Amino acid sequence: MSQSSIPDFFVYGEPVRPLDVGFLHVETVLARSNIHRGEVAAHKHPQMGQITYWTGGSGTYRIEDRSWDFSAPAVSFVPSNVVHGFSIGPGTDAIVVSVADDALAAIAGQSVLPLDRPVFADGLPHHAAWKRLVAVLEMIAAEYAEAQAGNDKMLPALIAVALSHIARLGPDGTASTTSSEASLALGLRRLVDMHFRDNWPVDRYVETLATTPHLLDKAARAMLGTGVKRVVSERRLLEAKRLLLFTVRTVEDIAYEIGFDDPAYFSRVFRERIGEAPAAWRRKQLRGH
Repeated sequence: MSQSSIPDFFVYGEPVRPLDVGFLHVETVLARSNIHRGEVAAHKHPQMGQITYWTGGSGTYRIEDRSWDFSAPAVSFVPSNVVHGFSIGPGTDAIVVSVADDALAAIAGQSVLPLDRPVFADGLPHHAAWKRLVAVLEMIAAEYAEAQAGNDKMLPALIAVALSHIARLGPDGTASTTSSEASLALGLRRLVDMHFRDNWPVDRYVETLATTPHLLDKAARAMLGTGVKRVVSERRLLEAKRLLLFTVRTVEDIAYEIGFDDPAYFSRVFRERIGEAPAAWRRKQLRGH
């Protein structure tokens, strides 16, 4: 824990750059082994989500402040701006499919997986969904590599199918939503990611998304499980936990970073929500990492 901020990447090890509309990228974890050498530090991708399907080997996968010790097969979906990383043993490999946020929004209505939150699934290797998932991901990798005519239409459809199989393998088994609610919730999450430090009122989010308070609240509750105000407060709390866990910044500095004018008030809010003070939570978490 020596960094002062959580790095943003295009793909791991490469600086963020503007993405083309509908951007897709497919590669293996082993393809970047000369960069990460089995240890991918906590990072995030500000403009795209990622599917990571572990085809062989074992390791530890981390999403925010949670971690899983896994053996293949295992799979995750991580939306944009979600902190993640992993440690893997020699020879461990995965297929990684990176999808721009605009492309995810376009296929949200064809996938039963909620695209606003991360998911990790492993175990039950004989579940039929694993065979179907790997078959779809191999088709995605082949279509991407061969770049044949029409793959711009095939790839989004295949990715929607892959995401739906991940939903069946995940802890909830399945999930569904309407495309309009999915798109609105994804838009809200992107705006909250950009402006949670600015203390925007709910009306500002409603106006920016060109919707109504009722529709925005309905989408937030259906997709994110809570109302708009709570979405914003949870995002601020998430950023506080990220900075406490993955950086060396002081509690006071973190409070100002996430939009609190009074560090003492931030500490009280954190204690009420998490059950212990920020510094104590940080010490406990670091003992476990």
